[in-house]
Amino acid sequence: SFAIPQFLVSNFHGPWLVDIVASITSILALLLLLRTWRPKQLWKMERTNENEKAAISYTRQEIGRAWVPWFVLSAFVFVWGVPWVKNMLNGFSMMKWNVPWLHNLVVRSVPVAMDGKPEAAVFMFNWLSATGSGILAAAIVSGIFMRFRPIELLRIYGETIYRVRLSLLTIAAMLSLGYVTKYCGSDATLGLALARTGSLYPFFGTLLGWLGVALTGSDTASNVLFGSLQTITAKQTGVSPVLMAAANSSGGVMGKMVDAQSIVVASTATNWYGHEGKILRYVFFHSIALAVLMGFLVFLQAYVSPFSKMVVKEKAPISQSAEPKH
Repeated sequence: SFAIPQFLVSNFHGPWLVDIVASITSILALLLLLRTWRPKQLWKMERTNENEKAAISYTRQEIGRAWVPWFVLSAFVFVWGVPWVKNMLNGFSMMKWNVPWLHNLVVRSVPVAMDGKPEAAVFMFNWLSATGSGILAAAIVSGIFMRFRPIELLRIYGETIYRVRLSLLTIAAMLSLGYVTKYCGSDATLGLALARTGSLYPFFGTLLGWLGVALTGSDTASNVLFGSLQTITAKQTGVSPVLMAAANSSGGVMGKMVDAQSIVVASTATNWYGHEGKILRYVFFHSIALAVLMGFLVFLQAYVSPFSKMVVKEKAPISQSAEPKH
């Protein structure tokens, strides 16, 4: 119910609504299952009121109201993910600034990049088309539907900002680190080192995607950092660039559970402050094990039939002698 919609949407529609459609389908499948099947043992949440415990029960109206924010959120995120809607919002809300003392001052040359174009450093402030803006709009609509007063919405919003203040700083710091690694060239250095693994590159390239997400906290940021590097290195080693670009993202998903911002957000949301280290130690082995399994799968897709027949190999080694002299 989750993987099949992912496959269909990603292959026949596009990358914009893959997880949204898959998650909605999965929840609907679970609802249908629970109409015909019940577990033998039910775990019910209990509340304590003056030493008296009573199982919590809700009316259909209360359950319906509780579902409203999720339905509204899904609808808003769905609309915000449609390309023409995003382009329309960007048309009158996007603002761009060239970063001083950095824009077009960093040049990647052979063997990292063939064209040797300067790296653009442009800060894009897409305040309206950003997914977070859609989530904020969904929260406001849900609050109005649930009959919250504007002053209550503002109070809850302020309390939320205060509650996640440290999480926001952590996320910003990790994203900043991602840009630092890009413009200082450390991502290119790491990629070239991995290219020396030769035929084992599909395995280690997948782990590079895991490392990117573990450092930056974002699969998107990891793809920005290492995506082009993966394709260049894949051509040097004779592996499909499309396969390694996908492996960077797939390996990155396995690093999501150990990245700092996910752990901080989890501890904040559950009021378990100060236990981030325990969470990291608990999930670290699972993350490594899943990343290794993904690396083996990509290795099979690169070399072993019939998996390798699904991808196209392309070898285009770059001559070191083409490096421009300065």
